[in-house]
Amino acid sequence: MQDVAGLSVVITGGGSGLGRGAALRLAGKGARVTIGGRRRDKIDAVAAQIGPNCRAIVCDVTKDEDRRRLIDAAVEHGGGIGALINNAGNMVRGAIDKLDAKEVLGVFDSNVVAPMMLTGLAVPHLAKRGGAVVFIGSVHTRRSFPGASPYAATKGAVEVLARVLAAELGPKGIRVNCVIPGAVPTEINLRAGLFTEAEHRARMEALAPMHALGRIGTDEEIAEAIEYLITAEWTTGASLVVDGGLSLGVSNL
Repeated sequence: MQDVAGLSVVITGGGSGLGRGAALRLAGKGARVTIGGRRRDKIDAVAAQIGPNCRAIVCDVTKDEDRRRLIDAAVEHGGGIGALINNAGNMVRGAIDKLDAKEVLGVFDSNVVAPMMLTGLAVPHLAKRGGAVVFIGSVHTRRSFPGASPYAATKGAVEVLARVLAAELGPKGIRVNCVIPGAVPTEINLRAGLFTEAEHRARMEALAPMHALGRIGTDEEIAEAIEYLITAEWTTGASLVVDGGLSLGVSNL
C-alpha cells in the first residue's frame, strides 16, 4: 500500500460528513487536500482545523466552470492530483407517484453527472502518477428503503460507473473504486429539509438494531475505508461495503 503523505487529494463535499472525515484523516497523515463545497463557512472551518495541508474552494460541482476551478486549485496546491474522492451529493425523497421530475433530474445531476465529469477533468493529472478515484455509493443499493427511489437509483448508477471506469482507466494506471457506507450521520437529509436535526438523529439511531454490529457508523470509519482504496495498489473496480452489517438484513423476528 502507498503512503498518503504528500499525496494531493481532491474531496468534493468536504465541509461536512464523510467529506470532512476524509479530509481530516488524510491531511492528518500528511496528504495535501483540496476540498470543495458550496458553503464557505463549512469548508473554511475544516481548512482552519487542518491548517496548511488544506485548501478550501467554494464551488458547485454541477457547474462545469466550478469543476474546472476546483481541479486547477488542487493542481496548484498539491503539485498535481493523486486521488479524487467524489463525495458531494444531494437527495430527494417521496412516493414514486408524488415525485417532481425536475427535482429528480437535479439529484442525478449532483450525484451522477457531476462526479462523472469531474473525474474526466482529473484523468490527465491522475494518469501522471497512477492515481485513484473513489466514489461514494450507499447501502441503498443493498437494502430497499421506501420513498428513497431517486437517491437509490443515483447510487446504483455511481456503483456501475465506478466499475466501468475501472476498466476504462486501468490502462492509464488509474484505480477506480466505490465505498458503500451504511447508516452514518451526515447533513444530506438536513440540507434537503426532510427532517429537523433532532428528527434526523432519532431516525439514524433507530437504524442501529438493523446493523449486525448493533450501531450506526461514523465518518471516521468511512474515511478509513477511503484511505484503503486510494492506497491499495492492486484494488480496482471494487465496491467496498462498510455498513456494520446493515446490508445483511438483520432482523429480531
